[in-house]
Amino acid sequence: MNRGFYTIMAAQFFSSLADNALLIAAIALLAEMHSPAWMTPLLKLFFVLSYVLLAAFVGAFADAFPKGKVMLITNMIKIVGCSLMFFTVHPLLAYAVVGFGAAAYSPAKYGILTELLPPEKLVAANGWIEGLTVGSIIMGTVLGGALVNPKISAVILSFDFPMIDLPIDTPTEAALCIISCIYIVAALFNFYIPDTGARYEHQERNPIRLIVDFAGCFTTLWKDKLGQISLAVTTLFWGAGATLQFIVLKWAEKSLHMPLDKAAILQGIVAVGVALGAVAAARFVPLKKSLTVMPLGIIMGIVVMLMTTTTSVWVAYPLLVIVGALSGYFVVPMNALLQHRGHVLMSAGHSIAVQNFNENLSVLTMLVLYAFMVRMNLDVNTVIIIFGSFVAGIMYLIMRRHAANQREHDSLALIGEDKHPHH
Repeated sequence: MNRGFYTIMAAQFFSSLADNALLIAAIALLAEMHSPAWMTPLLKLFFVLSYVLLAAFVGAFADAFPKGKVMLITNMIKIVGCSLMFFTVHPLLAYAVVGFGAAAYSPAKYGILTELLPPEKLVAANGWIEGLTVGSIIMGTVLGGALVNPKISAVILSFDFPMIDLPIDTPTEAALCIISCIYIVAALFNFYIPDTGARYEHQERNPIRLIVDFAGCFTTLWKDKLGQISLAVTTLFWGAGATLQFIVLKWAEKSLHMPLDKAAILQGIVAVGVALGAVAAARFVPLKKSLTVMPLGIIMGIVVMLMTTTTSVWVAYPLLVIVGALSGYFVVPMNALLQHRGHVLMSAGHSIAVQNFNENLSVLTMLVLYAFMVRMNLDVNTVIIIFGSFVAGIMYLIMRRHAANQREHDSLALIGEDKHPHH
């Protein structure tokens, strides 16, 4: 891997670290404002809304400028979103602005990989980026938990700069201040991302054309025998993952009696598992064999349901690591396969936009359903059972679909083929 790759990794790491710490700080802020419980999953919903609404445009935006510049601009938008929380803008709106930046950031960060690296390095690069993203989720979540912890925030608040009177009076404001600094570090790395020299033919500016173009890419990917399977799996996975994040927080509070700063660490535990799974997959699963990992999705759904059987932290930890490891092992090969198919069938930026649209639409749908269940006061164990059986059931249907595709035509032969000529 070349130096540019490591610079991208560093920029990505700090940006994602701040996003995740900010989520916990925003949850704490909602609690300070005595907001109703169903508002908490809506934070993520507002964040993800931009991914769905802007999907048709961010790919073209990412392809219109050098990717490093795009990453810098979008990171600045995140800094604005973070600072809005200082100026008593409602956390949901402020976090939506951060989501706006993240949505435009994503196609650039993945698109630059296909520009920098040959196809055979993509699975490894993806393993690295996923592993690192997951690392940043763990550390971000735990960092967010630590920053809203009363003892730690007291220490931060006790720092006094001579001559400067900072308007930082509450634990959450102190947390926001530190998170802003992390975004700034990410921005500094963005300055050093190399220009890969890749330029795309003049990008469409007309929004209607962009939407039509996006719709075309959307249908191409869903009609492709390999694309549809990998897209269905990653779509399910991201929706499930986002919801699981909140289910774990709720379960920790109800079944394990943990406060937010401790519960945030549990999310970190799941993420440790994901990282282990992702690294193992990058190591052991070649692109050609990527579809063999699908049964793990069903197993993951079943293991999630086992969460209802325990109130002990010592059982909870290994269980959550296993859930994470299964999902990491099974999503990395699927992601790489999807990127490979997307790259073969259309441009990288466009296929990632389609992927983001589907995955985040799934996140939106599942979070709305979850917020609804919280609103209905369903017991957390009931929610877990519904969730686990849903994941296992859908996964089973996807496998049936793949088997049917295989009987018609060996789609596995398509893996590794060269890029189609672009009409």
